[in-house]
Amino acid sequence: MRGITMVPMLVVLPPSETKATGGSHPAVDFSSLSFGSLNSIRERIAADLVALSANREAAMETLKLGPRLADEVTANAALLESSTMPALERYTGVLYDALSPSDLPETGRARLAIGSALFGVIGGDDLIPRYRLSAGMKLDGKTLRAWWGSAVTDALADCGFVIDMRSGAYQNLGPVPGALTIRVEQADTGKVVSHFNKHYKGLLARELALSPADAYSAADVAAIARAAGMTVEEPGPGSSELTLVVKR
Repeated sequence: MRGITMVPMLVVLPPSETKATGGSHPAVDFSSLSFGSLNSIRERIAADLVALSANREAAMETLKLGPRLADEVTANAALLESSTMPALERYTGVLYDALSPSDLPETGRARLAIGSALFGVIGGDDLIPRYRLSAGMKLDGKTLRAWWGSAVTDALADCGFVIDMRSGAYQNLGPVPGALTIRVEQADTGKVVSHFNKHYKGLLARELALSPADAYSAADVAAIARAAGMTVEEPGPGSSELTLVVKR
């Protein structure tokens, strides 16, 4: 893999619809990205997205964008030429605010990857442009799941212990058999936390990135979380889902 070294554990984060603008690095260089086996698909998707964006109205309809988001089409049209920044700084929003990647050490950032409809999965320090493409979209009449096939699953197959924090739509682009998933549950009701789900996953991802010890199992992740003052329930028999219990 380029851009990301082999690590005993890899935390795969969801992307975000909102992205920072600008960048201080040159245009995207697909050959420099992590998980290089995905490059041929990445390049085809990018080319289709650029071609679609030449027709603003068609692009906005395909991408389900309202008039206020017309500049997203402009960004897509220029994605092969626009400046780039590390993926961990490109994606913004609740999860990334809680993760606070700007002050993570290099060793911590190396443990982080991000699911993406355009890139499949990328390393946290991979340099990417601003773009708009969601997992549920279609390009050239094909779903993104059809575009990716088994490529993302195959790319993540040799990444050690995977903690998969992607949402269901992005997990569908490349399921990882045996990966640990995270459920965020409210303490007093036992119900899944929806609004603050990303916030707590961001906090957990930060603790995993900062941990002096690697995780090789759900029990190791639970130990890291508990050491940070979090309440967790380990997976039961036949389950690969760790529950993070929070109070609101």
